[in-house]
Amino acid sequence: MSSPAQPLAASVVQSVDWLAIAPPTLAAVVGLVVLVADLFVAEHRKTLLGWTSVAGLAAATLMLLPLLDGDRSTFCLTGDATVCSYTADRFTLIIQFLVLGGALLAALLSVTALKDARKELPEGEYWFLLLSSAAGAALLPASRDLATLIVALEVASLPAFALVGLRHGDRKSSEAALKFFLSSVTATAVSLMGISFVYASTGTLYLTQVADRIQNVDGQLHTLAQTGVVLTLVGFAFKTAAVPFHFWVPDTYVGAPLPIAAYLSVIGKAVGFSGLILVTVVALPSYADVWGPALAALAALTMTVGNVGALRQQATRAYSAVRLLAWSSVGQAGYLLVPIAAAAYSGDAEKSIGSTVAYALMYGAVNLGAFAVAALVGRTKALNRVSDYRGLYASSPLSALLLAFFLLCLAGLPPGIIGLFAKVTVFSAAVDAGLGWLAVIMAVNVVIALYYYLQWTALLFRAPEGEPEKHRASVPLTAAIALTGALGIALSGAPQLVLRFTDTALF
Repeated sequence: MSSPAQPLAASVVQSVDWLAIAPPTLAAVVGLVVLVADLFVAEHRKTLLGWTSVAGLAAATLMLLPLLDGDRSTFCLTGDATVCSYTADRFTLIIQFLVLGGALLAALLSVTALKDARKELPEGEYWFLLLSSAAGAALLPASRDLATLIVALEVASLPAFALVGLRHGDRKSSEAALKFFLSSVTATAVSLMGISFVYASTGTLYLTQVADRIQNVDGQLHTLAQTGVVLTLVGFAFKTAAVPFHFWVPDTYVGAPLPIAAYLSVIGKAVGFSGLILVTVVALPSYADVWGPALAALAALTMTVGNVGALRQQATRAYSAVRLLAWSSVGQAGYLLVPIAAAAYSGDAEKSIGSTVAYALMYGAVNLGAFAVAALVGRTKALNRVSDYRGLYASSPLSALLLAFFLLCLAGLPPGIIGLFAKVTVFSAAVDAGLGWLAVIMAVNVVIALYYYLQWTALLFRAPEGEPEKHRASVPLTAAIALTGALGIALSGAPQLVLRFTDTALF
């Protein structure tokens, strides 16, 4: 009886490339260590958990370096080594760098935020949830089958719901978490139904096999396959906060602790967009005539609604700075959608996707920087209104100059050269794909965005009302602002460091 069992067992056992899966695995392991350590660490030494988490995320980011020498795959089919569930290629490594680097900066902001919260936020749970979410977000771009993709998406999302509503006794925080949870669960349900239809039509979950088989589905299953494609796209549109699935964003960002709002604005988007890219360009290229026009329309709608929403923010309204950044992030999501839509019409889909990746790297660095300065101002001005930034240059010259630089990068104006170049690559991707109408809408939206970005920038250098108030900087907060500033300035000085990714194969 044992001899037939051995070949059967051998046929299902998969080899594991531990180096390839090291970045998300390390983040997950450190999360578990922090959760267990929280039981034994004395209350006055809880900050050790934060610094352990920061060190863990830094180590996970450094684990990307050994993977640069070539593509690696693991969890492959025993009969076909080219069909795998996990692949660490160039695309994966760039998104993992964005995710883990962004989570590291959010962790630096969190060290100060937890200290200021005065036990309103439970530290052990906070760090465990943040590291778990980062591990899921790092797993997603490496996923090459639909099951792993959805599991990674939920591992990234579920801890984020709890992080948004983690503040004890805060009604605003609880309401934000509920909105985020309901919208995200709806998105997951729609995605799962779409994926089940695709699986029923093709008989496989592996992205490359789906791409081959979905072109030749039986005539009776054609409608089922089309419905599956549409539902899957709708689910991921929710995750990217594309209009009309964006309604949760402003309230969630305001209700969440500020480092978590920063985390969601960058890492949440990276997760949604990398999943969308894998589903459309890798798994469903033959359905480009379905997802191409849909994403182009979503891009136009998203950037317009996001920028108009940011334009309508009143400077004296409570939390208007965070709300403006939230609406701005919706508008930026529209720009990120443009090259993905262009990939459906372009002869070189990889170059179009490279434009999205380059833009995401620029956006990640400068948006986290803007949130870091907002966190600095928020330590003194709890309501964090745009009007609170008036005269920031008088009290904190370096922070004001860096915030001005970040806002100009987001606007696409010099000296934010990297923002300008990133917008030009997205614009050219639309033009090269024959989407002239979308390029025109993007140009109009860039002009709309200039108004509110420049208005905020000008406010920084106006004479303050009354005596300038000194803002309380901390070491981790200063480090986060310095790192994002240095990265933004370095990329503006040498934009080819990012833009060269638009000229290289990603998959």
